[in-house]
Amino acid sequence: MVNHVDRNTTLCVSLAARPSNHGVRFHNWLYAELGLNFLYKAIAPTDIEQAVAGIRSLDIRGAGVSMPYKAAVIPLIDHVDPSAARIQAVNTIVNDGGVLTGYNTDYSAVSELLASHSVDTDLRVAVRGSGGMAKAVVAAITDYGMGGTVVARNAETGSELAEQYGWAYSPKVPTDAQMLVNVTPLGMAGTDENVQSFSDEEIGRADVICDVVAFPVSTPLIQAAQQRGIPTINGGEIVALQAAQQFELYTGVRPSDELIEAAEHYSQQG
Repeated sequence: MVNHVDRNTTLCVSLAARPSNHGVRFHNWLYAELGLNFLYKAIAPTDIEQAVAGIRSLDIRGAGVSMPYKAAVIPLIDHVDPSAARIQAVNTIVNDGGVLTGYNTDYSAVSELLASHSVDTDLRVAVRGSGGMAKAVVAAITDYGMGGTVVARNAETGSELAEQYGWAYSPKVPTDAQMLVNVTPLGMAGTDENVQSFSDEEIGRADVICDVVAFPVSTPLIQAAQQRGIPTINGGEIVALQAAQQFELYTGVRPSDELIEAAEHYSQQG
């Protein structure tokens, strides 16, 4: 399903060291479904400064930004939305007549999902991981009104992340954790696909489970939670919502929940 492309087609891109097909399939499917004259293309830039200059000079409407460029683009754009300023990382650039604004829809997607799932702000949280996505997750959870512990093997990055947002740090999951969040590759397709990121005992004590791994959506952690009847937020929800928010920033159109789900299903097929 591909739109007709002509000289009036609006171009959006993604900038990543290792581009995937997810955004390409998600956005282009929705463009075609909604009859929008847009085209989305994944790009692996050889020079990020020139790539951002190209967004401006070629009138590219928007760009998704992946590692390792999320911080590097900040000095190259004109404005930083609070969602990106909060974590000093941009995953979306919007071009309004040559004026470039950076957003972070990972942060805003997690924020929206916490609210839509009516997560109790009194729950104590344990976030496993201390990388870039963990920063977005911890910031969103903090701004939602919750707190807890960053759990990471790397004491330096774990302590730094915890201190930045007023959390505790521990190499082990605290026994009072009521919401468990995995922001590591554990459970992701590949070497760690069959690894459960929290123990059965830790899961059994939890009231809410969240896993940011989206490929596959049904990770060992999510399966273990569902078997126990524990409410979950899965990585498919996060990746679909952040892409839908990007889509809305580029086009001004917010797809329905049904269309977002269908686009995510389509994007998972390739």
